[in-house]
Amino acid sequence: MVTKPHDAITMLIADHKNVRALFAQYEKLSDRSKVNKKKLADQICHELLMHAQIEEQIFYPAVRKPIHDDALMDEALVEHANAKELIEQIMAMDPDDELYDAKVKVLSEQIEHHVGEEEDDMFLQVRKTKLDLNALGAEMAELKERSSAEPALSMLFHSGV
Repeated sequence: MVTKPHDAITMLIADHKNVRALFAQYEKLSDRSKVNKKKLADQICHELLMHAQIEEQIFYPAVRKPIHDDALMDEALVEHANAKELIEQIMAMDPDDELYDAKVKVLSEQIEHHVGEEEDDMFLQVRKTKLDLNALGAEMAELKERSSAEPALSMLFHSGV
């Protein structure tokens, strides 16, 4: 299956919307839905790991120099590292474990903050550059497709920044 090429920023925003929807679904689950909570939390974690992989390997390196905002880019990487630590904890837990829901909630809040900075600052700066966002999007789509086909690849991102 070949993914239709998209503008890189449009792709990332679509990922953001998808994860927001998954977090909203999680919030609506009752305490009796332990199996559904685990499945949904694991899906959220997987989606976030793939998204971080694409940003860290392709998007961030491509935009760092053109936007001339190392502080913003460094902060984004630190936020990814913090999110990955929480993701690793959540994936190792069971919904019956103490603080499970709290950790998913904090992850949601951290991701919302991170997404806000990307969409309200970073992406606006990137749009002002001469980067070929369609070519960048095609490269990102290719990595996303490879990662989806080989889930073990995305799991490697627990250990890296």
